[in-house]
Amino acid sequence: MVQRLNADPLAVYLHWPYCAAICPYCDFNVHLDKRADEGEQLVAAMVADLAYWRDWSGAREVSSIHFGGGTPSLLTGAQLTTLTEAVRSLWTTEGAEIALEANPNDVTEARIAAWRAAGLTRLSLGVQSFDDAVLTRLGRDHDGASARHALSHAVDNFASVSADLIFGVAGEREARLSEDLDILLDLGVAHISTYQLTIETGTAFARAEARGTRRAVSEDQSAEDFEMISARLRAAGYRHYEVSNFAKPGAESRHNLAYWRGYDYVGVGPGAHGRLWTDAGRIATETALRPTDYIRAVKTDGTALTDRDRLSAEAAAEEYVMMGLRIEDGLSLSRLADIQGQALAIDPALVEEGLLSINGDRLRATPRGRMVLDALTRALLL
Repeated sequence: MVQRLNADPLAVYLHWPYCAAICPYCDFNVHLDKRADEGEQLVAAMVADLAYWRDWSGAREVSSIHFGGGTPSLLTGAQLTTLTEAVRSLWTTEGAEIALEANPNDVTEARIAAWRAAGLTRLSLGVQSFDDAVLTRLGRDHDGASARHALSHAVDNFASVSADLIFGVAGEREARLSEDLDILLDLGVAHISTYQLTIETGTAFARAEARGTRRAVSEDQSAEDFEMISARLRAAGYRHYEVSNFAKPGAESRHNLAYWRGYDYVGVGPGAHGRLWTDAGRIATETALRPTDYIRAVKTDGTALTDRDRLSAEAAAEEYVMMGLRIEDGLSLSRLADIQGQALAIDPALVEEGLLSINGDRLRATPRGRMVLDALTRALLL
């Protein structure tokens, strides 16, 4: 069973935790960018951690290398090259997607040249909105004009470009959201990720809402906004291939598809998560959160893994179902049976009610089912 599951391509995720400023809605593992020498030490630690993973995973074909964060566009060209070359030296990477998440303010001609020299093939820009008032509410450090300028440069220089769009912001007009979509379509952005603004515990927005200052609209309004977004993008030829993601054919994120398809992935950098099939089963990993702790751990132990847990067959199956139903292609019933050791018992009512569809080996959530995905997943697993 394990040999079949870990024959899939491997994805590599590199987490760069530093940001020039921390957005008030963000609950990721981020830290203010302060010390250049710490950044150099972190790059060296990540290279060493990658070597540890190579010893663990063995020889594999890598389908994607993804720089996330934080703000990985703060990495210098030399640092990016060091990390991409480390991955290339450890695994087979021919034809791999190499993607970087970037802040619009970091997109300059010099940086684009450095990113191309480092081998990047895909750029993902955290645009969020083109409305200056909305960007101010979100605490972003760019404006609408710089976002348009950055996207235009990106599309001119990279075959694969993605833009993030946040909706559900209090005070945002539906007409303005529609104008954001107009701009993305006019610029020819082939991949658009849409995220509903949610108020996460511990963030500045959570504290503001506790004081009575509203930051997000109601769930009903967000649902209406998303229906409009989905209708506009599908009419423009985008495939709604994942709950929050739309792409022109061939522009899907290979890296994120690896997560949703239940493939193995390496996670290096502070707070990164990973998954690996081993003879002992599905192993879930997490690294030290603070950059200084991460660097110290790698120097001492050769890796910064703080958690290395073997998932039960039930937990691994649950994870695969939760991720697989997010994508339009759905999940493989035979793969699920391999993971949990038995075939899934599917309540016929879920199909009869139009929430699930079964076609051969593929189990899919219908468009209606994807609108209530959490409840559908619970019902399916129970």
